Amino acid sequence: MRDMLWRLPAHEQAAAVRDGAVTAAELVDGHLERIAEVNPAVNAVTQLLAERARADAAETDRRRAAGGALGPLAGVPFTVKETTGIEGVPTTFGAARFRDFTARADAPPVARLRAAGAIPIGHTNMPTLILAGIHTRSELFGDTANPWSGAVTPGGTSGGDAAAVASGMAPIGLGNDSGGSVRIPASFCGVAGLKPTYGRYAADHRIGPDDPSLAAQELVVDGPLARTVGDLRLVHEALAGADPRDPRAVPVPPYGEPLPGPLRVAVVADPGGHGVHPAVRRAVEDAADALRDAGYEVCEVPDVPRLDDALEVYARMTLTEFAVSWPVVKPLLGEGGQRYIEQGMARSGPVELAEYLRLTGVRLGIRRDWAAFLDAFPLVLGPVFTDPPFAPGDEMRDAESSLRVQRAMRLCTATSFVGVPAVAVPTGVTGGLPYGVQLIGRAYREDLCLDAAQEVERRLGVLTPIDPHS
Repeated sequence: MRDMLWRLPAHEQAAAVRDGAVTAAELVDGHLERIAEVNPAVNAVTQLLAERARADAAETDRRRAAGGALGPLAGVPFTVKETTGIEGVPTTFGAARFRDFTARADAPPVARLRAAGAIPIGHTNMPTLILAGIHTRSELFGDTANPWSGAVTPGGTSGGDAAAVASGMAPIGLGNDSGGSVRIPASFCGVAGLKPTYGRYAADHRIGPDDPSLAAQELVVDGPLARTVGDLRLVHEALAGADPRDPRAVPVPPYGEPLPGPLRVAVVADPGGHGVHPAVRRAVEDAADALRDAGYEVCEVPDVPRLDDALEVYARMTLTEFAVSWPVVKPLLGEGGQRYIEQGMARSGPVELAEYLRLTGVRLGIRRDWAAFLDAFPLVLGPVFTDPPFAPGDEMRDAESSLRVQRAMRLCTATSFVGVPAVAVPTGVTGGLPYGVQLIGRAYREDLCLDAAQEVERRLGVLTPIDPHS
C-alpha cells in the first residue's frame, strides 16, 4: 500500500495515521520514495529532510501507540519554500550568498503546521530572492520543471511547491504570495492555492535580524498549496490566528458568520479590458456555470474597482522601495537575475518621497472602493492569469514579453495590493495543460472563497497528482 499513499489527499493521509491504518513512518517513506522517483525530472525539492522527517514520523507513531492525541494533519508531509525558515536548515532564498544561512527557529507557519501534526519533508525551489522572475529558476538550484510539460514554466515564485504537490511529492506546500506567487503556480500546475488576507496568518519574512520595508510587510503573505480545496481548508484552520512573533496577525476566527443566500458572485473574465485568451475565458465560464449549479447568484459585471490605478500604484510603491536597496541586492541575484526587476523599473521608475507618501493615501482609497464592491458582491470570480502558461524565462526575455506577463497576472497583483483573500482552483485541461480560476472574497472571509472553490472542484474535478511529462 505504501507506494500508493502519496496519491491520497492530506486529510485522508492524516485520518489513516490517526486510525492506525498506516503508520506515519510508512507515510513519510512512501513520499520519500516518490521524491526519489520524480524529483530528478522536476527539480522541485531542493533540500531533502529525509532523516528528520523519519524521526518526526517515529515520534508521531510513538505518541499514537501511547494513546496520545494526534493533530488534524498527523503524519502528513509538507514542503516549504526556500524563503521560510525550518529550524536547523539553511533558508537560502535560492541565492549562493545565503547557502549557509541556517534558521534558528521554525517560521510561524511551519511551527503551526508542526503543531497540527504535519511533518516538513523538504525545502522547495523559487526564483532567486523572489526577485529573479515569475519562472522558478534559482542561482543555487537551477530550473524547476512543470510536471505537465517542460515547454512551460511551473510559474512562480512558489513554483517549487506547486510542482512538488502536483507530482505527488507532498500533499501540501507552504509558499507565499505578493502578487500571484501562490495562485499562478497553482494554476499552471493544476493544483489549488490560497492567498490569505493580509494579517490572517503569522509570518516572518526577515532576511537577518531586520524587518523588511513597508511593501514587503503588507503585500507578502504566506499561503498553502494542495491538490484539493478540502486540504487547503485544513491548513487554513491550522495557520489562522494571532501569534506574538508577528504583531500583524490578528485573532479573527477562521470562519465568519453565515451570509444570507444566495451569495452574489461578480464574474470578471477580462479584468481591465486588456484581453483574455479564449481558453482562460472558457475556464471562467465553466467555473461560473458550476457556481450557478451550486446555487450562487452569478452576475456578469463590467470590471473590478480601479484595476489600472491599483497596478500603477503597486508598481510605483514596490519599485521605489526596491530602488533603495538595489545596489546591494542586484549582485546577489546571479547571472541575469536582475533583468526582471530592471525591466519593471524601466516601465515604472522610483518616485520621490512626497509622491510615495501621496500614493499611500491612494492605496487606502482603492482598498475602500474594493470594500464597497465586496459589500455588494461577497465573491469575485476571475482568471488567475489571462494567458496560457508561458515558456520558462519568457517574462524577462525582453521588455514586451515582460509587460505581457505583468498584464496577464493583473488580477492577482491588484488583489494582493488590496489585501483581500483568494483561492485558486483548477477547472480542467486544455491542450494538455491545466487551467484554473480564482475566487476572491472580503477581508478575513477565506471561508467564503474556500466554499465556492470547493463547489467548482466538486463539479469540475481534481487534476492531480500526475506523473511528470517531458
